[in-house]
Amino acid sequence: MAAEPKGVEPRVVAALRRVVGGERCRTDRESRICYSYDATQQRAMPDVVVTPRTAEEISAVMTLAYEHLVPVYPRGAGSGLTGGAVPVRGGLVLDLVSMNRILEINQKGFYAWVEPGLVLQEFQEAVEALGLFYPPDPASADVATVGGTVAECAGGLRCVKYGVTRDYVLALEVVLPTGEIIHTGSVAMKSVTGYDLTRLFVGSEGTLGVFSKIALRLVPKPDAVETVLAVFPDLESALEVTDRVLQAGIVPRALELIDEHCLRAVQAYEPSEALPDTGAVVLAEVDGPAATLAGPRETIVELCRRGGATTVTWSADPEEREALWSLRRSISPAIYAICAKKVNEDICVPRSRLLETFRRVDEIGARHGLTIARFGHAGDGNVHVNILLEDTEPETLERGERAVEEVFRAVVEVGGTLTGEHGIGTTKSAYLPLECGPREIELMRALKRLFDPKGLLNPGKIFPGQTG
Repeated sequence: MAAEPKGVEPRVVAALRRVVGGERCRTDRESRICYSYDATQQRAMPDVVVTPRTAEEISAVMTLAYEHLVPVYPRGAGSGLTGGAVPVRGGLVLDLVSMNRILEINQKGFYAWVEPGLVLQEFQEAVEALGLFYPPDPASADVATVGGTVAECAGGLRCVKYGVTRDYVLALEVVLPTGEIIHTGSVAMKSVTGYDLTRLFVGSEGTLGVFSKIALRLVPKPDAVETVLAVFPDLESALEVTDRVLQAGIVPRALELIDEHCLRAVQAYEPSEALPDTGAVVLAEVDGPAATLAGPRETIVELCRRGGATTVTWSADPEEREALWSLRRSISPAIYAICAKKVNEDICVPRSRLLETFRRVDEIGARHGLTIARFGHAGDGNVHVNILLEDTEPETLERGERAVEEVFRAVVEVGGTLTGEHGIGTTKSAYLPLECGPREIELMRALKRLFDPKGLLNPGKIFPGQTG
């Protein structure tokens, strides 16, 4: 059983200030409010906010917290979508944004060492300036920290070709809940020494340890990129074309699908004569040596036209490509503008079951009188299902909750998963037993107890109930 936390006593706060200095250990109400929520808008007030700058400081903070039974919540930018950084049991928020340095970019070895608070987009721009490439690209890359993306095993648009964050984490320096500092993995391209602790930490949502250094694999920067946007009369024909693109032997770096509900929201948000407000849109992107891209791009364009596309546009020009992608980036704010509340679930299903999943989601929406908008990564089956609520009355919220559970049940029944890239956090913890059996959950809990015997690191996350 996890020990019951006692809160943060004044003597503990005084000891924390001796570790990091008074200006980096804050207890004022304004600071605590700023760290009480994440992108889910859940709120829980911490007792103290501590901003370390070294692994040794993290270690000292964790040692104090462990001794005095203080819950610790690691935090990057707070851009997570499942409540992973919310301090649901008070205690201490460990703010890692000051640990934001690039420690090394090794061009010969194709890897880099970074600190967890580094903003992902800053890292990507730094390596691309050297002709290198770090593919994971969640939508929040301009604010999300590297540590947060590793904790959640973030994905993004380019997963269909390049994979997710776990495929690029080579090694870690981690501070355990006890204050011990350990090192996992290797910057060598191959290592099978012992159990793969690195992969265990990736995607663990800050519940097993705190990252202090991260080694990331890099690849050569693609020479050129071309983007295709195609408009279809309906979702079925658009989805059929995404199948044909992959069956043609093309591995696009992005293959996105946008449904008519999203298109209507975008038109209401930013009207454009170039875009429809019905049907569906496919966005496909290929990259590689410039001389090799004409073939796959022309094949995609032809497949779209033969598949019933009413409009097909493509470009290799960076500014024109950005204009094509602006549709995809505007979806989330556009949906927020047309409803009182939206519930965004990042389901992932086998690609062969996508159409069946869409039809079942439509049936669920109709049954509960709710609009469910869908967009996302058709190339790997990871789709964002947005349940739109017309108001926040209790009855409406209850209908939304019932719809969420039915969507999750349908997803698991077709062989899918509750989350492709956002994690479980607090928002999905109640649904974990839909996908994972009792023995599997107990094994996960046993791992949690092994790393965190007192249950103090990011407690209240992932597991259903109050003892996770």
